[in-house]
Amino acid sequence: MAERSFAKEVALLELGDGELFEGEGILAVAKAMLQSGVAYVGGYQGAPVSHMMDVFSDGRHILERLGVHVESCANEATAAAMLGASINYPLRGCAVWKSTVGTNVASDALSNLASAGVIGGTLIVVGEDYGDGASIIQERSQAFAMKSQMWLLDPRPNLPSIVSAVEYGFELSEASRTPVMLELRIRACHVQGSFVAKDNQAPTYSHRNVIEDPSFDYSRICLPPATYSQEQEKVHERWPAAVEFIRERGLNEFFSGQMESIGIICQGGMYNAVLRGLERLGLAESDGTTHIPIYVLNVTYPLVPEEVQQFCAQKAAVLVVEEGQPNYIEESISSLLRKADLQTKLYGKGPLPMAGEYTGEVVLRGLSKFLEGALPGQAETYRREIDAVDATKRRAMELLGQPVPTRPPGFCTGCPERPVFSALKIVQKEIGDVHVSADIGCHTFATLPPFNMGNTVLGYGLGLASSSAVAPAMKRRVVSIMGDGGFWHNGLTSGVSNAVFNKNDGVLVVMNNGFTAATGGQNIPSSQRNPFDEPSGQDLQSALRGVGVKWIRKVRTYSVSKMAKTLRHALTSPSNGLKVIIANGECQLARQRRLRPLFKKNVESGKRTVRTRFGIDDTVCTGDHSCIRLSGCPSLTIKPNPDPLRTDPVAHVNNDCVGCGLCGEVAHAAVLCPSFYEARVVHNPTVFDRLLDRFRRRVIGAMSAS
Repeated sequence: MAERSFAKEVALLELGDGELFEGEGILAVAKAMLQSGVAYVGGYQGAPVSHMMDVFSDGRHILERLGVHVESCANEATAAAMLGASINYPLRGCAVWKSTVGTNVASDALSNLASAGVIGGTLIVVGEDYGDGASIIQERSQAFAMKSQMWLLDPRPNLPSIVSAVEYGFELSEASRTPVMLELRIRACHVQGSFVAKDNQAPTYSHRNVIEDPSFDYSRICLPPATYSQEQEKVHERWPAAVEFIRERGLNEFFSGQMESIGIICQGGMYNAVLRGLERLGLAESDGTTHIPIYVLNVTYPLVPEEVQQFCAQKAAVLVVEEGQPNYIEESISSLLRKADLQTKLYGKGPLPMAGEYTGEVVLRGLSKFLEGALPGQAETYRREIDAVDATKRRAMELLGQPVPTRPPGFCTGCPERPVFSALKIVQKEIGDVHVSADIGCHTFATLPPFNMGNTVLGYGLGLASSSAVAPAMKRRVVSIMGDGGFWHNGLTSGVSNAVFNKNDGVLVVMNNGFTAATGGQNIPSSQRNPFDEPSGQDLQSALRGVGVKWIRKVRTYSVSKMAKTLRHALTSPSNGLKVIIANGECQLARQRRLRPLFKKNVESGKRTVRTRFGIDDTVCTGDHSCIRLSGCPSLTIKPNPDPLRTDPVAHVNNDCVGCGLCGEVAHAAVLCPSFYEARVVHNPTVFDRLLDRFRRRVIGAMSAS
């Protein structure tokens, strides 16, 4: 399962020649792959391309008819290794993942792939998760493309450009025998639009038309002396072939304008922001007409020297809009201009910030600064729009009276991982603070208040591995956190096997919520269902025992007292060795998506249905709020004290409560006030329910009167 179904939308993948495709970017990329005759697709979920593999999973019946092989891979390295099929055979293949972290995981396979070169077109779709809304370290895919010499496409964020980039990407790969990367920012992934579809193409070879004989060519093996000739081939054959293809097919775009003394060079993904900025400055129209010439780099690596020099010739100044750092493109363009002895003044980082996301406002300010320097006589005109933006922001601050508070991400209401950190907080009050090696996943939110747990985060599935050096130097055992998704992605080998092999002493908590919850709820081996909805035959406990772990405990996450007791035992046990606690609790979002439709159906059909809610007795609550500090649940908040003689606000459970019971469990485990109560809301009550309710009301009334 996944948080979003594309069961209806995948019908768009079957559109034929001349029909109009209307949908979002993710679906358009999938359709473009099928139109290009892709033979196989592999990937690993991650923002902003999480749903790419969901689309292929929901459209598996369509791909099966074409003979396209699809795999939901264990990690990005697995997906990258699949591309080896294109080294020896004319199979077009595609891999999908989140960049840059996914690219880092896949780097070993990608380096070998780029060195050997390919026969079949090879496309790597990377979700460029960069900017203020990103969930990862801030780096760019450009560096990796340059390092391994793979070509990088960055199309304008509209469906026709994205579809063309996919189709040309396969052709470029085959023309230059080089893997091609296609980066998609979040806006490109989810942009809505249309394009004229083409017929899908069945791959030349597949399980429907098999390859009769294997091909062996030692020159494609990445061992000396072949690697030396592969490097020379990259420079003397593949690079020139790529540049020639890009130039001949016109992959980059030129937009002319009457102000020919200046110009703008931008990444394709930045085109919309540039055009909107120019429009606000009165230098472009909403239909795309621009007064300033723009050279759009839909291919940011390699650059085409002749195109760059042709665009910059006769121009006094050119602005390079390149998001992120270092400024690879700007430096390369500067070098090309100097070699051609062109004296065009180049702007880039300076008017535009060195790092950070190039939002509409950032680009607008950069354009204004560039124009003030390039056309000083009209500086006042362009500064006027920036003054208007600043005035609007000042007015907004005046109306608000104070800055808008930050809203960092946090655990969902009822999240099964929150109780684990509540238990750990309780234990630390008893035995002292411990070093917590955190990991990538929902559980990383524990680094934020009210828990503030997680001293380091080194990578997906690396929570345990990152504790190996610090653990021997600590007074108390180190606690490492790992999600079940991270466990299968990397943690079993890099963390658990390594710890057992080296006889490390520590505590590992594996959050077994049933899915890769943080990326949309995709199935993993321990979900016990594979992509074909068959039993996977895999589970965490068997895998742990298989690599030699002896101390394993399974605990329901919402049982805070039991979790605290198990953690306490693991941290203080005299026995050495890795101790693993499997914290079982289904992802609450997945659980609600599963139960709510059933609940609604039962209520509407008249069936007796019970819903559990929790609340707080105002007359008992002391206003201490320890429950909030130990829980942090969004549904656990405060409200004014109904007692006029007490000024402290009381705790309150709002209507977002999903009935997980954590608040009461925490109150019990931490010996807090007994103000929490459990209520059962009965829909379609029976006669017995009504009689029981009347009896209870009478008893309570009598006790109140006395």
